Parts: sequence; structure tokens; C-alpha cells
Amino acid sequence: MAVFTEVPLEVARAFVARLDIGTLTALRGIRGGIENTNYFVSTDRGEWVLTLFERLTAAELPFYLHLMRHLARKGLPVPEPRADAGGEILHTLLGKPAALVDRLPGAHQLAPDQHHCAQVGEVLARLHLAALDYPRSQPNPRGLAWWTATAPLVRPFVDEAARALLDHELAFQQALAASPAFAALPRGPIHADLFRDNVMFEGLPGRERLTGLLDFFFAGLDTFAFDIAVCLNDWCVDPASGRGVDERAVAFVAAYEGVRPLTGGERRLLPALLRAAALRFWLSRLDDLHRPRDARLLEPHDPAHFERVLRARIAEPWHPPLPD
Repeated sequence: MAVFTEVPLEVARAFVARLDIGTLTALRGIRGGIENTNYFVSTDRGEWVLTLFERLTAAELPFYLHLMRHLARKGLPVPEPRADAGGEILHTLLGKPAALVDRLPGAHQLAPDQHHCAQVGEVLARLHLAALDYPRSQPNPRGLAWWTATAPLVRPFVDEAARALLDHELAFQQALAASPAFAALPRGPIHADLFRDNVMFEGLPGRERLTGLLDFFFAGLDTFAFDIAVCLNDWCVDPASGRGVDERAVAFVAAYEGVRPLTGGERRLLPALLRAAALRFWLSRLDDLHRPRDARLLEPHDPAHFERVLRARIAEPWHPPLPD
């Protein structure tokens, strides 16, 4: 969530008035992230988050915004987009598509333990079930087709060992995606980016409760097991080595299965999908680092982390334990 587009106060005031959420009292740019312009918006009636979309078009955005509203109205802790007087939740600001959503309470938990991982696993399963009847359709925008297109663009920027890993893993994932076992995996709308900085917790240390799931703008239709793998690769790995932390992963999967049990195929292919999730974020971080866009608060993430995660997932395949 960087700032690519400066929003003048007078423009923000007019926008807030149009949405009938009170009088603007503060506007503050949000650090972190790399895709969109984001501001905290304070009014005399509440707290909100304003997003101006820098890459996504007005034609692409209804899938994301209506998914958020669908999940919020099913009781998931998801920020609901604010509609204008005509009922529209997709707006235009400074010539760019924009949305205003509820600002949920809490803070990010950047050093999670089993307590936090279990809550994320449970709510991810709830999200998957709640989204099954969502009527709109869109493929995962950062799925295999994007990996295949992006790998040649970043390949010149990495050393020989990394190029060999990139080529080998992309071929492995292409073969996996063509297999009958992969085609049989359960699928539906997924978040696809549920990292620690996209989840909010509130409460005393050791007793925090999950209060929010944020940033649905990489969501799309894909396998539920890929969404699990994305989470396990962030919530349940050692940041120094990239290796999985078993006790956190076990807590995550057990809580997930308390809501939605895994199929046999998901269990068998999860090690391969952990590799897929690591490849996806290694590629995106390489792309952001070596082919950046200008942004006042842009802070690209280190791609070496997910190279380590990918190597660890290849060297030490992880299968979820069978439930008791």
C-alpha cells in the first residue's frame, strides 16, 4: 500500500461528502505494499480506508469489491465497500478507479505463534466456504499464466543458480497444473495474499482475537490448497532460513480442518503447492525490485526471502498430519 497518487485535501473532502460519511477530519497516506495508493480517512462519523487503484482497471475491480461485500455480509471480518447514493461501490477519484472501505480495528501480528496461526486457519476455511456461492468469476491474476509471462522478464536480473532454480520450478509447476490430480482439487474464490500484514488482531498479548482480513485485490478462482500454501509460507516459516515451522503449520491446518476437512488430493499435493506459492511470491518480488514503479512511500520487499522458502520447500516437503 504505497502512495503513487497524491490526493489533495479538497478533493478528499468532496469525495467524502459524496459518500455521506460525515466531514473529513484527517487524511494520511499508508506505508507498505506496492500495488495501490492507500489513505486512512477520518471523519466525524468514523474511520475508513481509501484506495486508488494504480494497475487494476474499472472493468476488473467489481470481482474484488463485490467479493468483499459478499464475505462481509456473511459475517466474515472483511471491510465492506461503501456505496454512494446510487448504490455504486466502485468510484472514480482523480481519474482513477477508487473504493472506500471500513477501517477494521486491531493491528498486524508480525511475530505469530500457534494461537495466531490457528485463528487464521479457521477463518480461511470459513472464507472458502462462504465464497462458494459467490456468482462472479475471475482466474487468479497471479497464477501460472502470470508466472510463465513474468519469469523471462526477471530472469536476466538473477545469477546462474537462481536462473536454474527458476527454470526448473516453472517447468515443475507447468507439469503439475496439467495433471489430472491437480484438476481434481477443490477450488473457488481465494484470497491469494493472506500474509501477516493483511490480517488484524486485537486484545491482550496471548489472547488476541482476529478482527480483520484485508487487501483482496489479488483474489481469484484457484485451488483452496494454493490459498492454504500461501498462508503457510508466510505465517509458518522461519524468516531467517525460510524453513517451515512445524508446530505453527500443524496448528493452522488443524484449525482449518475443524471447519473444512482437506481431501486426500489436497494432502498429497500440498507439498507441491507450497513450492508454487513460494515461486509466485519470489517472482512478484523480483519483478517489483527490478522493474519498479515510482511511488512516494514505495518499499519493495526482498525477493531473496522467497527464494530461500522455495529451496526449503523442495528440500523438505511438508505433508499435513492426519487429523485425530
